[in-house]
Amino acid sequence: MLVALDKMVAGTVGTTLWVALGSAIGGSARYLLSGVVANWLGAAFPWGTLIVNVTGCFVIGIFNTLTVPDGLFLVPTNVRMFVMVGMCGGYTTFSSFSLEWLARDGFAAASLYR
Repeated sequence: MLVALDKMVAGTVGTTLWVALGSAIGGSARYLLSGVVANWLGAAFPWGTLIVNVTGCFVIGIFNTLTVPDGLFLVPTNVRMFVMVGMCGGYTTFSSFSLEWLARDGFAAASLYR
C-alpha cells in the first residue's frame, strides 16, 4: 500500500510541476499578446484578452480532439495536462478580461496596461 501511495504522490507532484510550468508559459504569453494588442488597438475594450481567450479555447479544443484515446496522436497524460491545463489554462484565464473591463468603467487601479 505504501508503494502505491508513493507512486501516486510522485505522479501527482510530477504532473503538478508540469502544469505549473505550462501555466507560467501560458500566463506570460497572455500578458505579452494582450499588451501588444492593447497598444495596437487601444485599451477602450479589452481586445487583446478577448483574442487570447478565443485562440486559447480553439487550441485547447483542437489539442483535446487530436489527443483523446481514440484521436490521431497518442500522448502521455502529463503532456495533455501540460498543454491543456497548464499552458492553455494559464493563457485563457478570464480574470484578465474582467479586470480590463473594470478599468474600462473607470476603475483606474484595475488597468493592466497604463
